[in-house]
Amino acid sequence: MTKKKQSASPSLFFGGFSIPPPVAKRTKSYLTATKPPSETAIVYCEGHFGGIDGKTANGLVRHSEKYEILSIIDSEQAGQDAGEILTKEPNGIPICQDLDEALTDAGCVPDWFIFGIASASRILSAPERKLLLRAIAHGMNIVNGLHEFLNDDPEFSAACLDSGVVIRDVRRPRDKKDLRVFSGRISEVTCPRIAVLGTDCAIGKRTTTTILAQSLKERGINAVMIGTGPTGLIQGARYGLALDAVPSQFCEGELEATIIEAFENEDPDVILVEGQGSLSHPDDSTSSFILRGSCSQGVVLQHAPEREYRCNFPRIQMPTPASEIALIEGFPKTKVIGITINHENMTDPEVSTAIERYEAEFGIPCTDALTRPPERLVDMVLSAFPQIGGKIPT
Repeated sequence: MTKKKQSASPSLFFGGFSIPPPVAKRTKSYLTATKPPSETAIVYCEGHFGGIDGKTANGLVRHSEKYEILSIIDSEQAGQDAGEILTKEPNGIPICQDLDEALTDAGCVPDWFIFGIASASRILSAPERKLLLRAIAHGMNIVNGLHEFLNDDPEFSAACLDSGVVIRDVRRPRDKKDLRVFSGRISEVTCPRIAVLGTDCAIGKRTTTTILAQSLKERGINAVMIGTGPTGLIQGARYGLALDAVPSQFCEGELEATIIEAFENEDPDVILVEGQGSLSHPDDSTSSFILRGSCSQGVVLQHAPEREYRCNFPRIQMPTPASEIALIEGFPKTKVIGITINHENMTDPEVSTAIERYEAEFGIPCTDALTRPPERLVDMVLSAFPQIGGKIPT
Protein backbone atom coordinates (compact mmCIF):
# COMPACT_ATOMS: atom_id res chain seq x y z
CA MET A 1 0.00 0.00 0.00
CA THR A 2 1.46 3.36 -0.99
CA LYS A 3 1.09 6.47 1.09
CA LYS A 4 -1.26 9.04 -0.37
CA LYS A 5 -1.80 12.03 1.83
CA GLN A 6 -5.22 13.59 1.40
CA SER A 7 -6.58 16.79 2.83
CA ALA A 8 -9.82 17.05 4.73
CA SER A 9 -12.87 18.41 3.01
CA PRO A 10 -13.67 21.94 4.19
CA SER A 11 -17.28 20.92 4.73
CA LEU A 12 -16.57 17.92 6.95
CA PHE A 13 -14.96 17.76 10.37
CA PHE A 14 -14.30 14.03 10.46
CA GLY A 15 -14.35 13.22 6.81
CA GLY A 16 -13.41 14.10 3.29
CA PHE A 17 -12.40 10.80 1.68
CA SER A 18 -14.47 9.55 -1.19
CA ILE A 19 -13.60 5.95 -0.31
CA PRO A 20 -14.86 3.95 1.43
CA PRO A 21 -18.48 5.19 1.49
CA PRO A 22 -18.80 5.32 5.31
CA VAL A 23 -16.00 7.89 5.45
CA ALA A 24 -17.70 10.18 2.98
CA LYS A 25 -20.82 10.25 5.16
CA ARG A 26 -19.14 11.49 8.30
CA THR A 27 -20.90 14.22 10.18
CA LYS A 28 -19.74 16.93 12.53
CA SER A 29 -19.11 16.36 16.22
CA TYR A 30 -20.97 18.54 18.70
CA LEU A 31 -17.56 20.08 19.29
CA THR A 32 -16.29 21.70 16.10
CA ALA A 33 -12.79 22.69 15.12
CA THR A 34 -12.05 26.25 14.07
CA LYS A 35 -10.80 24.85 10.77
CA PRO A 36 -10.81 21.34 9.32
CA PRO A 37 -7.79 19.29 10.42
CA SER A 38 -5.32 18.63 7.61
CA GLU A 39 -3.56 15.55 8.99
CA THR A 40 -5.22 12.14 9.13
CA ALA A 41 -4.96 9.61 11.95
CA ILE A 42 -5.97 6.18 13.19
CA VAL A 43 -6.42 5.88 16.97
CA TYR A 44 -5.56 2.71 18.87
CA CYS A 45 -7.76 2.02 21.91
CA GLU A 46 -7.93 -1.76 22.23
CA GLY A 47 -10.37 -2.85 24.93
CA HIS A 48 -10.95 0.65 26.27
CA PHE A 49 -12.90 2.80 23.81
CA GLY A 50 -15.78 4.55 25.56
CA GLY A 51 -14.31 3.71 28.98
CA ILE A 52 -12.29 5.68 31.50
CA ASP A 53 -8.86 4.54 30.25
CA GLY A 54 -9.93 5.30 26.67
CA LYS A 55 -10.28 9.00 27.41
CA THR A 56 -7.66 10.05 24.85
CA ALA A 57 -9.46 8.22 22.05
CA ASN A 58 -12.83 9.38 23.40
CA GLY A 59 -11.66 12.98 23.42
CA LEU A 60 -10.29 12.80 19.89
CA VAL A 61 -13.59 11.45 18.57
CA ARG A 62 -15.42 14.31 20.27
CA HIS A 63 -13.02 17.07 19.25
CA SER A 64 -9.75 17.43 17.36
CA GLU A 65 -8.23 20.61 16.00
CA LYS A 66 -5.13 18.86 14.68
CA TYR A 67 -6.09 15.42 13.35
CA GLU A 68 -8.88 14.09 11.18
CA ILE A 69 -9.76 10.84 12.94
CA LEU A 70 -10.41 8.13 10.34
CA SER A 71 -11.09 5.19 12.65
CA ILE A 72 -10.64 3.65 16.09
CA ILE A 73 -9.01 0.26 16.67
CA ASP A 74 -10.80 -1.78 19.35
CA SER A 75 -11.56 -5.38 18.46
CA GLU A 76 -14.07 -5.68 21.31
CA GLN A 77 -16.36 -3.12 19.65
CA ALA A 78 -15.42 -3.60 15.99
CA GLY A 79 -18.15 -2.88 13.47
CA GLN A 80 -19.78 -0.15 15.53
CA ASP A 81 -19.80 3.61 15.02
CA ALA A 82 -17.63 5.56 17.48
CA GLY A 83 -20.19 8.33 17.86
CA GLU A 84 -22.91 5.90 18.86
CA ILE A 85 -20.70 4.53 21.64
CA LEU A 86 -20.01 7.98 23.11
CA THR A 87 -23.12 10.04 22.41
CA LYS A 88 -25.70 7.62 20.94
CA GLU A 89 -25.44 9.59 17.68
CA PRO A 90 -23.43 8.21 14.71
CA ASN A 91 -20.57 10.33 13.39
CA GLY A 92 -19.22 8.03 10.67
CA ILE A 93 -16.00 7.12 12.48
CA PRO A 94 -15.80 3.31 12.34
CA ILE A 95 -14.38 1.06 15.03
CA CYS A 96 -12.08 -1.47 13.38
CA GLN A 97 -10.84 -4.92 14.33
CA ASP A 98 -7.15 -4.23 13.78
CA LEU A 99 -4.62 -2.12 11.91
CA ASP A 100 -5.13 -3.97 8.63
CA GLU A 101 -8.87 -3.28 8.66
CA ALA A 102 -8.28 0.36 9.61
CA LEU A 103 -5.89 0.83 6.68
CA THR A 104 -8.30 -0.84 4.28
CA ASP A 105 -11.14 1.35 5.54
CA ALA A 106 -9.04 4.51 5.11
CA GLY A 107 -8.10 3.70 1.51
CA CYS A 108 -4.64 5.18 2.14
CA VAL A 109 -1.92 5.21 4.77
CA PRO A 110 -2.89 7.93 7.27
CA ASP A 111 -0.34 10.45 8.45
CA TRP A 112 -0.45 9.44 12.11
CA PHE A 113 -1.03 6.45 14.40
CA ILE A 114 -2.19 7.69 17.81
CA PHE A 115 -1.90 5.59 20.96
CA GLY A 116 -5.27 6.48 22.49
CA ILE A 117 -5.20 4.68 25.84
CA ALA A 118 -4.55 6.99 28.79
CA SER A 119 -3.35 5.37 31.99
CA ALA A 120 -0.89 7.13 34.27
CA SER A 121 1.21 4.04 35.08
CA ARG A 122 0.98 2.39 31.66
CA ILE A 123 3.91 1.27 29.51
CA LEU A 124 3.68 -0.53 26.20
CA SER A 125 3.07 -4.28 26.24
CA ALA A 126 5.00 -6.52 23.86
CA PRO A 127 2.06 -6.78 21.40
CA GLU A 128 1.58 -3.00 21.50
CA ARG A 129 5.26 -2.44 20.72
CA LYS A 130 4.96 -4.72 17.70
CA LEU A 131 1.83 -2.91 16.55
CA LEU A 132 3.44 0.53 16.75
CA LEU A 133 6.49 -0.76 14.89
CA ARG A 134 4.15 -2.11 12.19
CA ALA A 135 2.50 1.29 11.90
CA ILE A 136 5.95 2.87 11.52
CA ALA A 137 6.88 0.33 8.85
CA HIS A 138 3.73 1.35 6.93
CA GLY A 139 5.00 4.96 6.97
CA MET A 140 2.85 6.37 9.77
CA ASN A 141 4.12 8.89 12.29
CA ILE A 142 3.38 8.06 15.94
CA VAL A 143 1.67 10.11 18.65
CA ASN A 144 2.54 8.76 22.09
CA GLY A 145 0.92 10.20 25.22
CA LEU A 146 2.47 7.76 27.70
CA HIS A 147 5.16 8.46 30.27
CA GLU A 148 7.39 6.08 28.29
CA PHE A 149 9.27 8.23 25.75
CA LEU A 150 9.62 6.20 22.57
CA ASN A 151 12.22 8.51 21.03
CA ASP A 152 14.60 7.24 23.73
CA ASP A 153 14.05 3.63 22.66
CA PRO A 154 16.78 2.45 20.21
CA GLU A 155 14.42 0.07 18.41
CA PHE A 156 11.85 2.79 17.76
CA SER A 157 14.50 5.35 16.82
CA ALA A 158 15.98 2.98 14.25
CA ALA A 159 12.55 2.12 12.84
CA CYS A 160 11.70 5.80 12.43
CA LEU A 161 14.97 6.45 10.66
CA ASP A 162 14.34 3.57 8.25
CA SER A 163 10.79 4.70 7.44
CA GLY A 164 11.37 8.45 7.46
CA VAL A 165 8.74 9.15 10.14
CA VAL A 166 8.73 10.80 13.56
CA ILE A 167 7.41 10.04 17.03
CA ARG A 168 5.69 12.77 19.01
CA ASP A 169 6.25 12.06 22.72
CA VAL A 170 3.54 14.39 24.00
CA ARG A 171 4.43 14.13 27.68
CA ARG A 172 8.09 15.00 27.27
CA PRO A 173 8.81 18.27 29.12
CA ARG A 174 11.35 20.80 27.97
CA ASP A 175 15.01 20.25 28.90
CA LYS A 176 15.70 20.77 32.60
CA LYS A 177 17.95 23.71 31.86
CA ASP A 178 14.99 25.46 30.24
CA LEU A 179 12.36 24.71 32.91
CA ARG A 180 10.93 27.79 34.61
CA VAL A 181 10.17 28.40 38.29
CA PHE A 182 7.28 30.44 39.62
CA SER A 183 8.04 34.17 39.42
CA GLY A 184 4.87 35.94 40.55
CA ARG A 185 4.38 37.47 37.12
CA ILE A 186 0.95 35.82 37.00
CA SER A 187 -0.25 39.06 38.64
CA GLU A 188 0.39 40.76 35.28
CA VAL A 189 -2.37 38.66 33.71
CA THR A 190 -5.28 41.03 34.16
CA CYS A 191 -8.09 38.96 32.65
CA PRO A 192 -10.00 36.42 34.78
CA ARG A 193 -8.43 32.98 35.09
CA ILE A 194 -10.85 30.10 35.57
CA ALA A 195 -9.80 26.52 36.30
CA VAL A 196 -12.08 23.57 35.57
CA LEU A 197 -11.33 21.11 38.35
CA GLY A 198 -13.02 17.90 39.45
CA THR A 199 -13.71 15.53 42.30
CA ASP A 200 -11.84 12.69 40.54
CA CYS A 201 -9.69 11.70 37.60
CA ALA A 202 -11.25 11.01 34.17
CA ILE A 203 -14.44 12.83 35.08
CA GLY A 204 -14.86 15.18 32.10
CA LYS A 205 -12.85 18.27 33.02
CA ARG A 206 -11.20 18.62 29.61
CA THR A 207 -14.45 18.16 27.70
CA THR A 208 -16.25 20.73 29.85
CA THR A 209 -13.35 23.18 29.43
CA THR A 210 -13.43 22.73 25.65
CA ILE A 211 -17.18 23.24 25.41
CA LEU A 212 -16.98 26.32 27.65
CA ALA A 213 -14.16 27.84 25.56
CA GLN A 214 -16.04 27.33 22.30
CA SER A 215 -19.31 28.61 23.72
CA LEU A 216 -17.66 31.78 24.99
CA LYS A 217 -16.04 32.33 21.60
CA GLU A 218 -19.42 31.95 19.91
CA ARG A 219 -20.64 34.81 22.12
CA GLY A 220 -17.81 37.03 20.88
CA ILE A 221 -15.63 36.54 23.97
CA ASN A 222 -11.94 35.86 23.38
CA ALA A 223 -11.44 32.75 25.54
CA VAL A 224 -8.09 30.94 25.54
CA MET A 225 -7.81 27.40 26.85
CA ILE A 226 -4.66 26.13 28.53
CA GLY A 227 -4.19 22.38 28.20
CA THR A 228 -2.53 20.61 31.11
CA GLY A 229 -2.62 16.96 29.99
CA PRO A 230 -1.59 14.89 26.99
CA THR A 231 -5.07 14.49 25.48
CA GLY A 232 -5.65 18.24 25.24
CA LEU A 233 -2.27 18.65 23.56
CA ILE A 234 -3.01 15.84 21.11
CA GLN A 235 -6.36 17.46 20.31
CA GLY A 236 -4.46 20.56 19.26
CA ALA A 237 -4.40 22.95 22.22
CA ARG A 238 -2.22 25.86 21.17
CA TYR A 239 -1.05 26.56 24.73
CA GLY A 240 -0.33 23.91 27.30
CA LEU A 241 1.92 21.28 28.82
CA ALA A 242 1.63 17.77 30.24
CA LEU A 243 1.87 18.91 33.82
CA ASP A 244 2.20 15.43 35.36
CA ALA A 245 5.49 14.89 33.50
CA VAL A 246 7.15 18.09 34.78
CA PRO A 247 9.37 17.84 37.90
CA SER A 248 7.33 19.13 40.84
CA GLN A 249 9.68 22.03 41.57
CA PHE A 250 8.87 23.52 38.17
CA CYS A 251 5.15 22.75 37.76
CA GLU A 252 3.83 26.08 39.00
CA GLY A 253 6.45 28.03 37.05
CA GLU A 254 5.89 26.18 33.80
CA LEU A 255 2.12 26.71 34.03
CA GLU A 256 2.53 30.35 35.01
CA ALA A 257 4.87 30.97 32.07
CA THR A 258 2.48 29.24 29.66
CA ILE A 259 -0.45 31.38 30.84
CA ILE A 260 1.61 34.57 30.53
CA GLU A 261 2.61 33.58 26.99
CA ALA A 262 -1.04 33.06 26.05
CA PHE A 263 -2.04 36.36 27.67
CA GLU A 264 0.65 38.35 25.87
CA ASN A 265 0.04 36.71 22.49
CA GLU A 266 -3.76 36.50 22.43
CA ASP A 267 -4.99 39.46 24.56
CA PRO A 268 -7.81 37.23 25.89
CA ASP A 269 -10.93 38.27 27.77
CA VAL A 270 -10.68 35.13 29.90
CA ILE A 271 -8.24 32.25 30.33
CA LEU A 272 -9.57 28.74 31.00
CA VAL A 273 -7.23 26.18 32.56
CA GLU A 274 -7.97 22.49 32.12
CA GLY A 275 -7.86 20.63 35.42
CA GLN A 276 -6.12 17.36 36.20
CA GLY A 277 -7.03 14.76 38.79
CA SER A 278 -8.58 16.10 41.98
CA LEU A 279 -7.29 18.29 44.78
CA SER A 280 -8.45 15.71 47.34
CA HIS A 281 -7.13 12.67 45.46
CA PRO A 282 -4.37 10.92 47.46
CA ASP A 283 -2.64 9.78 44.26
CA ASP A 284 -2.63 13.16 42.52
CA SER A 285 -0.95 16.51 43.08
CA THR A 286 -1.56 18.31 39.79
CA SER A 287 -4.70 20.17 40.93
CA SER A 288 -2.62 21.89 43.59
CA PHE A 289 -0.01 22.88 41.00
CA ILE A 290 -2.77 24.22 38.74
CA LEU A 291 -4.27 26.42 41.43
CA ARG A 292 -0.87 27.67 42.56
CA GLY A 293 0.53 28.29 39.08
CA SER A 294 -2.58 29.93 37.62
CA CYS A 295 -3.78 31.71 40.80
CA SER A 296 -7.26 31.13 39.41
CA GLN A 297 -9.91 33.48 40.73
CA GLY A 298 -12.73 31.17 39.68
CA VAL A 299 -13.21 27.38 39.60
CA VAL A 300 -15.81 25.27 37.86
CA LEU A 301 -16.10 21.94 39.68
CA GLN A 302 -16.94 18.75 37.73
CA HIS A 303 -18.60 15.97 39.73
CA ALA A 304 -20.13 12.54 38.99
CA PRO A 305 -22.98 12.08 41.49
CA GLU A 306 -23.32 8.34 40.82
CA ARG A 307 -19.61 7.49 40.94
CA GLU A 308 -19.10 5.73 44.26
CA TYR A 309 -15.34 5.11 44.25
CA ARG A 310 -12.30 6.91 42.86
CA CYS A 311 -11.27 6.05 39.32
CA ASN A 312 -8.94 3.00 39.49
CA PHE A 313 -9.14 3.01 43.32
CA PRO A 314 -12.13 0.81 44.24
CA ARG A 315 -11.45 1.10 47.98
CA ILE A 316 -11.39 4.90 48.10
CA GLN A 317 -14.80 6.55 48.18
CA MET A 318 -15.56 9.66 46.16
CA PRO A 319 -15.59 13.01 47.98
CA THR A 320 -18.67 15.17 48.16
CA PRO A 321 -18.83 18.46 46.25
CA ALA A 322 -18.95 20.22 49.63
CA SER A 323 -15.67 18.72 50.83
CA GLU A 324 -13.94 19.45 47.51
CA ILE A 325 -15.19 23.03 47.47
CA ALA A 326 -13.86 23.55 50.99
CA LEU A 327 -10.40 22.43 49.88
CA ILE A 328 -10.42 24.56 46.73
CA GLU A 329 -11.58 27.69 48.50
CA GLY A 330 -8.78 27.26 51.01
CA PHE A 331 -6.58 28.81 48.31
CA PRO A 332 -6.48 32.63 48.60
CA LYS A 333 -8.90 34.59 46.39
CA THR A 334 -10.21 31.38 44.78
CA LYS A 335 -13.98 30.86 44.52
CA VAL A 336 -15.97 27.96 43.09
CA ILE A 337 -18.37 29.69 40.68
CA GLY A 338 -20.34 26.67 39.47
CA ILE A 339 -20.73 22.90 39.38
CA THR A 340 -20.93 20.71 36.28
CA ILE A 341 -22.32 17.19 36.21
CA ASN A 342 -20.79 14.05 34.75
CA HIS A 343 -23.94 12.08 34.01
CA GLU A 344 -22.45 8.58 33.99
CA ASN A 345 -25.00 6.00 35.22
CA MET A 346 -27.69 8.70 35.43
CA THR A 347 -30.99 9.20 33.64
CA ASP A 348 -31.90 12.63 32.35
CA PRO A 349 -34.43 13.23 35.15
CA GLU A 350 -31.74 12.28 37.67
CA VAL A 351 -29.42 14.88 36.13
CA SER A 352 -32.13 17.53 36.50
CA THR A 353 -32.67 16.53 40.13
CA ALA A 354 -28.93 16.74 40.84
CA ILE A 355 -28.71 20.16 39.22
CA GLU A 356 -31.58 21.47 41.35
CA ARG A 357 -30.12 19.92 44.51
CA TYR A 358 -26.66 21.41 44.07
CA GLU A 359 -27.97 24.84 43.14
CA ALA A 360 -30.10 24.87 46.28
CA GLU A 361 -27.28 23.53 48.49
CA PHE A 362 -24.46 25.78 47.29
CA GLY A 363 -26.23 28.81 45.84
CA ILE A 364 -24.22 28.68 42.60
CA PRO A 365 -25.17 27.62 39.05
CA CYS A 366 -25.04 23.96 38.08
CA THR A 367 -25.36 22.27 34.68
CA ASP A 368 -24.28 19.30 32.54
CA ALA A 369 -22.05 20.46 29.70
CA LEU A 370 -23.01 17.54 27.46
CA THR A 371 -26.77 17.30 27.95
CA ARG A 372 -27.80 20.87 28.72
CA PRO A 373 -27.50 24.00 26.52
CA PRO A 374 -23.95 25.40 26.50
CA GLU A 375 -25.41 28.84 27.24
CA ARG A 376 -25.74 27.69 30.84
CA LEU A 377 -21.96 27.37 31.06
CA VAL A 378 -21.52 30.82 29.56
CA ASP A 379 -24.01 32.34 32.00
CA MET A 380 -22.16 30.61 34.86
CA VAL A 381 -18.99 32.48 33.92
CA LEU A 382 -20.65 35.81 33.15
CA SER A 383 -22.52 35.86 36.44
CA ALA A 384 -19.24 35.44 38.31
CA PHE A 385 -17.23 37.81 36.09
CA PRO A 386 -19.68 40.37 34.64
CA GLN A 387 -16.80 42.43 33.26
CA ILE A 388 -16.33 39.76 30.60
CA GLY A 389 -19.90 40.25 29.38
CA GLY A 390 -19.21 43.90 28.81
CA LYS A 391 -16.89 42.94 25.98
CA ILE A 392 -19.57 41.14 23.97
CA PRO A 393 -20.17 43.10 20.73
CA THR A 394 -23.58 44.79 20.57
